[in-house]
Amino acid sequence: MPKNTFRVVTRGKDGSIRIRDYDNHEPLLKSHAQIGIDDSSTNLALRGLPVFRGLIGPMPEEKGIVRYETPDVFESLTKEWAVAKTPRRTRRRTQKPAASQPVETVS
Repeated sequence: MPKNTFRVVTRGKDGSIRIRDYDNHEPLLKSHAQIGIDDSSTNLALRGLPVFRGLIGPMPEEKGIVRYETPDVFESLTKEWAVAKTPRRTRRRTQKPAASQPVETVS
């Protein structure tokens, strides 16, 4: 099994985003109760990882990084992500469409 870094994203008292990385999930057990294991993720690498009360996750972030977020961080980052505008690509035609030919009907 590849080594995972467990990343916990919370909000500080001043409203800033705080990120803390752990080499394993043992330190998380000191501050959060484990309520189960992930057994339904579509990402097979996340299956079997712990689910903690008060955290949303596990979620894949980068290769080898498993992310957990507090509910308020999850909500605010999801709203930011949903509102973010993606640049639209305009599709240009390379040539004019062929003029329609008269269609003969047979009676």
